[in-house]
Amino acid sequence: MTSETVTADAAGTWTLGDLTVRRMGFGAMRLTSRADGGPSDRERAIAVLRRAVELGVNHIDTAAFYFSPLRSANELINTALAPYPDGLVIATKVWPARDPSGQWWWASPDQLRGQVEENLRQLGRDHLDLVNLRLPPSVGEGPISDHFGALAELRDAGLIRHLGLSNVGVGQLAEARAIAPVVCVQNAYGVDAPAEQHAVPRACGEQGVAFVPFFAIEGAGREAGADADEHAGVAAVAAARGVSPAQVRLAWTLHQGPHVLAIPGTGDPGHLAENVAAGALRLTGDELARIASPGQGTGAPRR
Repeated sequence: MTSETVTADAAGTWTLGDLTVRRMGFGAMRLTSRADGGPSDRERAIAVLRRAVELGVNHIDTAAFYFSPLRSANELINTALAPYPDGLVIATKVWPARDPSGQWWWASPDQLRGQVEENLRQLGRDHLDLVNLRLPPSVGEGPISDHFGALAELRDAGLIRHLGLSNVGVGQLAEARAIAPVVCVQNAYGVDAPAEQHAVPRACGEQGVAFVPFFAIEGAGREAGADADEHAGVAAVAAARGVSPAQVRLAWTLHQGPHVLAIPGTGDPGHLAENVAAGALRLTGDELARIASPGQGTGAPRR
């Protein structure tokens, strides 16, 4: 498989409300700093964003709290891509925030408007295509109607086009859908996911809601990247196919259902091309069985 000629079209499409996106998207979190924590190269980050769009990516995931001491993901997106091309969908998330020193804080329902407006300013938009309500760990399986209801009011006011959720359970998805339409759910999910994490992507598929996993190409190291203890099935399939383990993980992600989208992030142009090319990798039933984790099932081979 040659990454140079493969575009995001190879992954197919899904609709987020009335917005059609290619299932291979891009996550902006890694644009702001290097793996060692130092500031990223600004021009390289801008080039990666522009190349992603050239390769057909039209779904970019970001957040106002994606920043390092010298870089802001939203500012990089604005600089690289504005005026934004038709069909480009930019998704962001609110509830968590960071002050200028980098300290985290969590918004009250009446503070969400300020977070939405901050994303609007940074991105140079008059409305946001998609805003995900990102739950703090402290909420657990608790109620979310106050915060989601506040976002629904901002949607009614025209500041937001579509709403999504992040870090939620099946019950919270149902609670939110009783308030306003939910077009996607972002949860941590991947080949290594424990059995209890499989319920939400299944529920999303049954309800026609996009499932957008983060950390899909990471091993146990998550933000640090796939570690030396790579999943044996992933490593074996990658070696047999002559591709990287990250490409196999992305292909596995897309095989989990037509409603599953990928948003791998990178600040490296070569890795970007490899990630996009993974959309053309079709895994066989035997390969999916080698990779499947307990409680997950194999999924069906993509046609």
